[in-house]
Amino acid sequence: MGLIDVQKAIKESIQTEKDAMDFYKYGAERMMEDKARNTFKILAREEYQHAESFYRIYPGDDIPSFQEFMNAPPNTESDWWKGLQSLLMQDFDERKALELAIEQEDALEKELREMAAEIDDPEISKVYLANATSTHNHLAVSYTHLRAHETLRSISYAVFCLNRGGGGG
Repeated sequence: MGLIDVQKAIKESIQTEKDAMDFYKYGAERMMEDKARNTFKILAREEYQHAESFYRIYPGDDIPSFQEFMNAPPNTESDWWKGLQSLLMQDFDERKALELAIEQEDALEKELREMAAEIDDPEISKVYLANATSTHNHLAVSYTHLRAHETLRSISYAVFCLNRGGGGG
């Protein structure tokens, strides 16, 4: 991969991580459950750190200061943002947001690993692999919270049925 291609790939990675951060940041503001809200806040901070790691290796000079870039309004054309907006148009809930996060993080992890394999510079490749590993951990966290959310709903339904005189089974 040539220098221009690497520079373009890194810049796109910075933007993608910002898109993910915006998704989690704005998603957290709409969460009703404290655990889900806190999880999204943590993931937003981690996406910020991912973007920063790419910014540190970015060879271009066309991005304003990192802080200005990260504080810019969300990229409304990103898949992350469009997915969140689609959820908000429906009946937004934590389960749907977690499912979308899992879908997006899975795709991002694959993309980061593919980029790492294509880049000749071992130091740059290492940054991509480190972010892919962290993204994989985001998947695990989101999946765990999704399962916990589903378990809580099942338990709540069972208690409701028992309280109403139903027994099941």
